[in-house]
Amino acid sequence: MDQETADHLIRLRDRGIDQLPVERVATHEISVGFSPRVDGEDAEYVRTLLEAEGELPPILVHRPTMTVVDGTHRLRAATTQGQTHIPVRFFDGPLTEARLLAVATNVTHGRPLTTADRAAAAAYIFSTHPRWSDRAVAALTGLSAGKVAQLRKGTPADGTEHRIGRDGRARPVDSSHSRERAGELLRANPRASLRQIAAQAGLAPATVADVRNRIRRGENPVPGRAPHPTHTPLPATTPTDPPPIQLATRRQPASTAPPPPDRLLHILDSLRRDPSLRLSESGRHILRMLSACTMVAQDREQIAAALPAHCKQPMAQLAQGYARLWTQLAHELAAGDDPAVMGI
Repeated sequence: MDQETADHLIRLRDRGIDQLPVERVATHEISVGFSPRVDGEDAEYVRTLLEAEGELPPILVHRPTMTVVDGTHRLRAATTQGQTHIPVRFFDGPLTEARLLAVATNVTHGRPLTTADRAAAAAYIFSTHPRWSDRAVAALTGLSAGKVAQLRKGTPADGTEHRIGRDGRARPVDSSHSRERAGELLRANPRASLRQIAAQAGLAPATVADVRNRIRRGENPVPGRAPHPTHTPLPATTPTDPPPIQLATRRQPASTAPPPPDRLLHILDSLRRDPSLRLSESGRHILRMLSACTMVAQDREQIAAALPAHCKQPMAQLAQGYARLWTQLAHELAAGDDPAVMGI
């Protein structure tokens, strides 16, 4: 099994790197080697950094090779200004992990990677981690899982029978047999939890949830197949299902349904390109917060399926409370209101 998982690298990017100590290192000791950018450095972006006030954030350097992992443009700006030293955080992991981390970090901040950059990053991952699933590659590169699947076709990575998910577990590419097995287990033991069925069938809990919903609707557990004539749908609830969540909700009309994740990622990318956000501490804090929200947009079903039954009601209440706050913020932003003036 691969030593690195997508989730490990994402956690390292989002929480681990900022905890590393900062050192001042001579610029001549640092080299620029691997880069996730197809076209290399962007001179215009370097000029933008030169105009920024205050010291730029520390760069990330792979200590064993003294090669930049994240911060090539910041290093160029520093040397252009004649600086002899620059603030650095060191990464001591293996080189392969450093290369993947270079992709992950540049997806969420700084000058955003282009679609071509992300496609090239996906191709690199196919060569180093051919068994990684489409979702795992998508999580690291910022592409959609569907786009990753298109890029994978015709490559050596397309022939693997099992793929490793973001959690590091290997699952079959053709899940039809496992879905059938999950359906049999659900019918034999409708009281079993999603996690129990997932462990026995070799599927993700989110996939088992989809199988259960298909059976309840009288459909085949495998998409695209006709229902079994001898099978009856499962009841809508089972004795061990948690009680319905009593929340004061109102069903959204179809016109206000949330946009697809790809659309949200496109909007987020446009915000990441804004220098006023990228080059200020408050702006970077906002971008990090928005980047964390993309996990919900991309993995909503997996999150719901992985939650223990006793956590679902408080989680639903928490999500609804945050949703109301986000809605309030959206109204204020759309109306041009200033929260400070409103006393919030």
